[in-house]
Amino acid sequence: MVRWRWRGPVAETALVAGVGLVALLGLAVQSRGVDTAAEWTALPVVLLSCAALFWRRSRPVPVGAVALAAVAAYGALLHQPGPVMLVFVVALYTLVDEGHLAVALGFGAASVLAFALADGYHADDGGGNGATLLHAGWLVAVIVGVTRNRRAYVAEARARELAAEQRKDEEARRRATEDRLRIARELHDALGHHLSLINVQASAALHRPDPDRSTQALTAIKQASKETLTELRATLTVLRREDDNAPAVTAPGLDRLYALVTAAGRSGLAIRTELAETRPLPPEADRAAYRIVQEALTNVTRHARAHTVAIRVRPEGDDVLVEVEDDGTGTPGPPGYGIRGMGERARALGGSLTAGRAPGGGFLVRARLPLRPAPVPVGAAAPHAGRGDAA
Repeated sequence: MVRWRWRGPVAETALVAGVGLVALLGLAVQSRGVDTAAEWTALPVVLLSCAALFWRRSRPVPVGAVALAAVAAYGALLHQPGPVMLVFVVALYTLVDEGHLAVALGFGAASVLAFALADGYHADDGGGNGATLLHAGWLVAVIVGVTRNRRAYVAEARARELAAEQRKDEEARRRATEDRLRIARELHDALGHHLSLINVQASAALHRPDPDRSTQALTAIKQASKETLTELRATLTVLRREDDNAPAVTAPGLDRLYALVTAAGRSGLAIRTELAETRPLPPEADRAAYRIVQEALTNVTRHARAHTVAIRVRPEGDDVLVEVEDDGTGTPGPPGYGIRGMGERARALGGSLTAGRAPGGGFLVRARLPLRPAPVPVGAAAPHAGRGDAA
């Protein structure tokens, strides 16, 4: 239930003017003209009680007391209920609406008692006119109706508050999940690639105890470990930043593709790059493209038993396509964290990624990244199953 709360200076002025007009016209009609001293005395009582309604929201209890006194004075002067009752009904409504239910009940009971006494005083004249019952019925209707309305409003407000808290909790959980996945991807990418190269080079040095090859392997291990520490420090620097507005650490992009290919080539792979001219990539797309190529090369190094690898980057409409294809003969297996991370990176930008057997043999990773990324929620379905990755 939606409650209409009509408030403000204009609304209060219109209400007071309307109640005052009805009360004055009612007095004139009921008295058939304001002629007697009692009627002239009742006139300012009506006006003053109507004017008091200006402060009904800020001072509901005093205004209720003024309205009750006006009802009593009107009854004492004219010996009958009158249009001033409208003022009392509005004051009583405001008391209940503002949460002063006990005060409203007390004022209502006092007014009913006053009318009962007046009815009893005039019973000999006309046998009672039922004013007490009518008055009591009005008050019960006002109190019950406003109370139900207020309870519905409070329940609705509480429901909105709970829904807002739930949305806030869900948003916090979503952000925590995104942060956890982002941290996992960064650590996986920062460590997995270079550690895989170190492992390959160390294995080569152990199985082929040639001094020249050992020297080359140790040089490659030294370079890979240095790059590992550099990327790890950069990743930890980003994660430890307390100020979101602090200058960002430069993230790797396709401008570092040559160094990446050179490092991977030390393992004996023949790597061919085909880079078509494309307009500058958004920073997030540039980073994702680099990480996808890096992880694909890691998988080739560890699992593919490949001799050649082709890296292709080309524009296609509003997207950029990134492909890494090898001629390996590795046994397919379930995707691990690396392939999952590549897919998450692509989908986080509104793109897509597939990984599986290439048409001519080997393995193909193809990512489509929008040049105008549109982020989507994380946790979507995993990409196609393919060769087990570095994780």
